[in-house]
Amino acid sequence: MSGEILVDILILIVSLAVLIKGSDWFIDSAEKIGLSFGISPFIIGVSIVAFGTSLPELASCIASVVGGESEIVTGVVIGSNITNILLVLGLVASYGRVIKMDYDIMDVDMPLLVGSAFLLWFTLQDGILSLFEACLFLVGLLIFLINSFTSGEKIDNLEVRSTYRDYALLILGGVFVTYGADFTVRSITDLAHSFNVGSEIVAQTVLAFGTSLPEIVVSIAAARKGKPGIAVGNVLGSNIFNTFAVMAIPSFFGTLVIPPEAISFAIPFMIVATLLFAFISIGGRITRWEGLMLILFYLYFLHHSYQMAMT
Repeated sequence: MSGEILVDILILIVSLAVLIKGSDWFIDSAEKIGLSFGISPFIIGVSIVAFGTSLPELASCIASVVGGESEIVTGVVIGSNITNILLVLGLVASYGRVIKMDYDIMDVDMPLLVGSAFLLWFTLQDGILSLFEACLFLVGLLIFLINSFTSGEKIDNLEVRSTYRDYALLILGGVFVTYGADFTVRSITDLAHSFNVGSEIVAQTVLAFGTSLPEIVVSIAAARKGKPGIAVGNVLGSNIFNTFAVMAIPSFFGTLVIPPEAISFAIPFMIVATLLFAFISIGGRITRWEGLMLILFYLYFLHHSYQMAMT
């Protein structure tokens, strides 16, 4: 084993440790700040935590456009959305016996998620994302945010008071999550290239998985702390943020190249995963067996992506 591979493995271990520690700080401080304002755990997960854990996707996509590799944007957005639903939610559900939702996501939030998936599909059918469509996405994000903070049920937590320390840990935790994920992605990508894995596979699977690591770590940490509302809200909010913001904002830095494979397979598969998420959420709970089924779908996605890259 070469020295470069050993360095990449060491960087991977350290960056994962930073990512995990940062996620703990981020969850605890975000929950305390939100509760002090009477915000429910689900709304905290769908807004503050979701957008914080989606920062790596946004940063990597902007960097790819500036670096002249804009085709990565679509792969990261679609791949991350698929990973969030099938892998993140699957792991969280498999971790415990059942995820009980403390908020009715079928009222507005889930229709917004499903709508965002179909809107992405329609706008990319011509192989481009126009300036008007990018602005339309940002309007959709604004509608989602306004709805989340105005229609969310307020709760009484007179005993919970946030301090400057909580805000500092929120920022510091976000920084740890962002940079921990960044170095994790770099080390994973370098290791993939060291083992002669094609760049197409790295862009469509490894990079999407790497940028979803914050969602994975934060959601599992939330489930471990007995806060499934944050975990489910994190997945739902992250996917809406990915579709509306991570897809739209990089387009202001250059023209996006939309790979034909994304239109023919990846986006339809993302829509199916989104509809599956909606279907299993109707009862207000997600069981361990449903979580295992989601993981099976994710393994199929990886297999199919690999087969397409090899042809």
